Amino acid sequence: MKTATIRGWAFVHKWTSLICTLFLLMLCVTGLPLIFHDEIDGALNKEVWTPANPGGPHLTLDEILAIALARREGDVPIFLSFDIDRPVVNVTSLPSIDAPPSDMLFASFDLTSGDVVPPADVGEGVMEFLLQLHTDMFLGLPGMLFLGFMGLLFVAAIVSGVVLYAPFMTKLDFGEVRREKSARLKWLDYHNLLGVAATGWLLVVGLTGVVNTLEKPIIDAWRYTELADLVSEHQGPPLTKAPASLDAAVARAVEAAPGMELQFVSFPGSPYSTNAHYAVFLHGKTPLTERIITPVLIDAADGSFEGRREMPWYVKALSLSRPLHFGDYGGLFLKILWAALDIFTIIVLGSGVYLWLAKKRVGEKRFLSEAAVPAE
Repeated sequence: MKTATIRGWAFVHKWTSLICTLFLLMLCVTGLPLIFHDEIDGALNKEVWTPANPGGPHLTLDEILAIALARREGDVPIFLSFDIDRPVVNVTSLPSIDAPPSDMLFASFDLTSGDVVPPADVGEGVMEFLLQLHTDMFLGLPGMLFLGFMGLLFVAAIVSGVVLYAPFMTKLDFGEVRREKSARLKWLDYHNLLGVAATGWLLVVGLTGVVNTLEKPIIDAWRYTELADLVSEHQGPPLTKAPASLDAAVARAVEAAPGMELQFVSFPGSPYSTNAHYAVFLHGKTPLTERIITPVLIDAADGSFEGRREMPWYVKALSLSRPLHFGDYGGLFLKILWAALDIFTIIVLGSGVYLWLAKKRVGEKRFLSEAAVPAE
C-alpha cells in the first residue's frame, strides 16, 4: 500500500475517531451497567410483588377483561398486554373509542386472582436514567438520530483502522506489543491489538446501535405501510354486536402462527387494528426471536381468522438488533463476554485519544516513522 493511500486512510481514521470518541465513551460507560440491567434491578428492587396464588390456575383473558372494564363502567378496551416476568395482564381502556389518549386508563391485574397489582418499576431509578442517556441523551428522536450518526462514524473508524493495521504490522509479528519502546508506541500496539481482536464485536454492536436509533422511523414506516395495508384490506363498519370471546380469538391467532406466543392485543377501533377486528400480535419463543412480532387479524364478530402479515425485513432487523446490541439473549456468560469487550472498547477509545495527543506532540511524520509504516 502506498504511503499516500495510508495517509488517506489515516486521515479518515483520525477524524472519524475524534468526532465520535467522546460520545462513544459515554455509550460504552453507560452501556456497561445496562448489560446487567436485570441483575442490577433485582438487587436494587428487593421488594418483589408476588401473585395471590403462586403456581395456581390463571383466570381467562375474558375474565380479566370483564374485571378491568367493571372498574371503569362504560369504558372500551384499547390494548391488552403482559408483563414479561410476572403473571400480570395490563389493560388499557378509554371512555370512548374516539376519546383523546390523555383519558387512557392503564391498570394491571393478577392473573391468578384478578386483583389490581402495582405496575412494574418502569421509568424511575438509576438504570432508567442510564438507559435514557444511552438511547437519546434526553433529546428524543433528534438525540437518537445524532447518536446514530456517531455510530456510523464509529463504523468508519473501525473499517479504516483494520485497513491501516496490515501496513503498520509489516515490520512486526501479528499482535506484537513493543513493551521495550516508548509509552506512545506501546499504547499504539495495544490500541491496534485490542481493536483488531474485537473488530467483529465492534462492528456488530456499532451497526446494531445505529439500527436501534432508527426505531421510531422504522416503526412508523411499518405502521403506515405494511400494517396499514393489512388493516385497509379488512376495514369495514364498526362492530355492532358483542364481540366474540377474546380467549377464542387469541387461540385462533396462535393456531394461525405456530411456534409463536401472545404478546399483546389491539382491540377493534384502536390505532393498531380495524373497526371490527382483534389485532393479535404474537412473538417468537426464543431469547433471540422474542422481539420478532407477527400481527394476526381475527374477526371480532365471530372469532374467525382474517389474515396475518409477516414483519418486513427492516422491522425484523430492528427486532434482532436490540438483543445483539446488549448481549442479553444468551445468559450470564454472554453478558460477561459483552462486558469484557465493552471494556476493551473503552481502552481502545481512550488510547486513541492519547495517541492523537502524542502525535501532535512529536509530529505526525516522526510518529508514523517510529510506528513502522512501510515506505512507498
